[in-house]
Amino acid sequence: MSDTRATSPSQSPELLECVELQTHPQPDASIVWLHGLGADGFDFVPLVRELQALGAPAARYVFPHAPMRPVTINRGYVMRAWYDIVIADIDQREDPAGIRQSQTQIEALIERELARGTPRSRIALAGFSQGGAIALQAGLRQPESLAALVVLSAYLPLAASVASESTAAGRATPIFMAHGRDDAVIPVARGRASRDALTALGCRVQWHEYAIPHSVNDDEIRDLAQFLGEALK
Repeated sequence: MSDTRATSPSQSPELLECVELQTHPQPDASIVWLHGLGADGFDFVPLVRELQALGAPAARYVFPHAPMRPVTINRGYVMRAWYDIVIADIDQREDPAGIRQSQTQIEALIERELARGTPRSRIALAGFSQGGAIALQAGLRQPESLAALVVLSAYLPLAASVASESTAAGRATPIFMAHGRDDAVIPVARGRASRDALTALGCRVQWHEYAIPHSVNDDEIRDLAQFLGEALK
């Protein structure tokens, strides 16, 4: 990697702690990447090297740690989570307060990237599983279009409110959605339904399926690198 540097986590009490990597001394793009349930900001750090090797553009990668909270479906065990999960059929009983709190926290990180001099048009918001759900929740409600939304093995949260709450700029943001056909955590049918709902709203969705479980694979990373190269060219 050309000048990859790990930077210190945020010390601001208003911001989530983050792991940061830069693939250039002065990156002109930022990718805020949200991990899944029970993981942390370090989870997808190794993918940066792979994406760069595949031609992804230079960027500052920001990997926030989700807050610690009890997760009902896991018997109240306290872990990093972007929101609570009460039952396996998430559509039947979502956690609107937790989802909106995480949306606000991610919007604060976007504002920090703006303060650093990176415009929204050069900021991508990515996430896996729960993180991908929050990427959609925040990205579709932006006042100006982001460069891209990356939604891996995830779904559209609070779907009933998207039509009234999403902005024209949010709906115009290019979306990369990828899902494993063997996903037993978030079935691919749920991802397809989310894709269809987004498309019905006029969103531009690039959809990919792979013969994998609730995970990512080399083909997916290759497709993502190409998508980011186009979105951030």
